[in-house]
Amino acid sequence: MAPPHFLLVTFPGQGHINPSLQFAKRVVRVGAQVTFVTAVRAHNRMAESKSPPEGLSFASFSDGYDGGVEDGADVEVYMDELKRRGSETLSDLIASNFKNGWQFSGVFYTTLLPWVADVARSHGIPSTLVWIQPATVLDFYYYYFHGYGDLIRSTGDNPSVPIQLPGLPPLMASDIPSFCNAKNEYNFSLPLFQRHFEILLEEANPKVLANTFDALEQDAIRAVDKFEVIGIGPLIPSAFLDGQDPSDTSFGGDLFKSSSGYIEWLDTKPKTSVIYLSFGSISVLSKPQKEEMARALVEASRPFLWVIRESGKEEKEEDSLSLKEELEKLGMIVPWCSQVQVLSHPSVGCFVTHCGWNSTSESLVCGVPVVAFPQWSDQQTNAKLVTDVWRTGVKVTQNEEGLVEGGEIRRCLELVMGDGEEGDEMRRNAQKLRDLAREAVREGGSSDKNLRAFVDEVREASE
Repeated sequence: MAPPHFLLVTFPGQGHINPSLQFAKRVVRVGAQVTFVTAVRAHNRMAESKSPPEGLSFASFSDGYDGGVEDGADVEVYMDELKRRGSETLSDLIASNFKNGWQFSGVFYTTLLPWVADVARSHGIPSTLVWIQPATVLDFYYYYFHGYGDLIRSTGDNPSVPIQLPGLPPLMASDIPSFCNAKNEYNFSLPLFQRHFEILLEEANPKVLANTFDALEQDAIRAVDKFEVIGIGPLIPSAFLDGQDPSDTSFGGDLFKSSSGYIEWLDTKPKTSVIYLSFGSISVLSKPQKEEMARALVEASRPFLWVIRESGKEEKEEDSLSLKEELEKLGMIVPWCSQVQVLSHPSVGCFVTHCGWNSTSESLVCGVPVVAFPQWSDQQTNAKLVTDVWRTGVKVTQNEEGLVEGGEIRRCLELVMGDGEEGDEMRRNAQKLRDLAREAVREGGSSDKNLRAFVDEVREASE
């Protein structure tokens, strides 16, 4: 009997590609085959890396933006093109495979791509949502569309009154996903999330594979009884989960580029002494916010590694910072780094992060406490989990103009890096969750068993 063969379709953003690729490799590891599909530009980036493991193959489709999406592009127009072109390509791919005598056992699709399920259904193939954010956020969106929307929308009028939702921690207005607040400017987003739930609730036995693990979100995983949430995360490169040498790993995407000297620099620093700062592949801090960050780092007088992505501007951002000379004496500013490699380095003692779910998961797996600096989407909710539920970090507070002042950043840094009781508790909690995360994905761990059981069920159904 041939192993089950899955089609995995992922949104072409880096924050979606990374966990999806790790998910694909896990599925292959438990005895299935995967064809990984995304838009051309993301596919081309991945094609430059090492050869994929046996059982993993790639296909792509044009979303009309093969050269990249320009700043200022209309997001709604882009999402419509992605759906239109992606649906055609996917349907053709499934049909041509069927014509050649075989069919996919199932289709996986990630957040923001509910139309993939419609394509799969039109070909009589079962589909499964791979939710790349925490279960808490999945539940929150479900409640927003099923009975609690008015309550959630009213938080704008009562920002100091907590929202109580079944199975979730109390959430203030500042903790909810930005797509659900009154100031949301991304009108495309909520109808996509609503469609995800419509598709799930049309199925006889709906399941969601979520990038979390049982011990991390026990209540949230069980909070909604209309569908089954199955923890299969954290979706982090296995080399960092099982203690292998990361340089030994196969097919890490662009995770293991040469380090431009920052690893060698980290090697010279004492244990847990370095502040690491990075805000992901999309979030961009304003120039005034970078200046406040720089002031906090200079005043904290600790070694730091700060990722400031290069933009198309001629002058590099770090060259224009007013405290450039003082910063150079203390730390390093780089345009890119292998984040998991940095977070797993013993000299790193703190992570200043936007709290995207990939970065949050990586901080948990590496046992590094955080200063939460959320910007948009699910990041506010992730920051709430980090600071108030798991207690592995502290969240910055903005002033009335929406700026986080240098003094506030420094206060948070000292809290996490200092010798006080709170810092000690955060470090202890971070170490505890690190051990639980690694245990979950080991052979026989909860996430490993959950994924094997899911694939076995598909295998039996297709026999």
